[in-house]
Amino acid sequence: MIGGLGVGATVYYYRELVKAHATSGFVPNLLIVHADVNRVLQYYATGDIAQMAEYFLVLIRRLEAAGAKVAAIPAITPHLCEPELVPRSPIPLVSPVDEIVGEVRRRELRRVALFGTRFTIETGLFGRLKAVDVVAPTAAEIEFIHQAYLQIVNTGSGTEEQYQGLRRVAHTLLERDNVEAIILAGTELSLIFNEANLDFPHIDGSSLHLDAIMRQLTTPDRGQ
Repeated sequence: MIGGLGVGATVYYYRELVKAHATSGFVPNLLIVHADVNRVLQYYATGDIAQMAEYFLVLIRRLEAAGAKVAAIPAITPHLCEPELVPRSPIPLVSPVDEIVGEVRRRELRRVALFGTRFTIETGLFGRLKAVDVVAPTAAEIEFIHQAYLQIVNTGSGTEEQYQGLRRVAHTLLERDNVEAIILAGTELSLIFNEANLDFPHIDGSSLHLDAIMRQLTTPDRGQ
């Protein structure tokens, strides 16, 4: 895994993967390399997608050199550079974006909204949800979601105030804009939302991503 984007999501993924391995009867064989979140955010801000891809390629090569057979980035926004990164990656990169798009199609959703960073929201998940009406929150709502998300990234945990605020925005989008589901397109959202407190229709990008990682890791040719 390429961790650090932020640390909270990396820890969450590590814990969930260990649990999933135990459930499946496998012993985990995991590697983590740390990425500089501020460097990646700077690439976002300047639109330097080529350099972002180059940076992640270096980190994936380090994982491969240490014996990794599959790579995963427990963050959504870095997958903005997927088109540049995937063809050059020496090992398969498990994409949460692919999983989200597939789940939207499977559920035949036609009207959704996104929670995550500003970059993820404003690009409609990087333009990947082509056959779906992606409803944009208001500018103030996007700012709230983005800032709350960055705070969770920086602290590695969420607060009750953040939970209640995001929940209110979700219900507003469902009622005001006739949204069918909220896509949780940010791995750090797993630190604030869970199946016990999610009281609105949703797609959990982290859960889908973790399932996809486990499918890759437990195939016979991956050596588990």
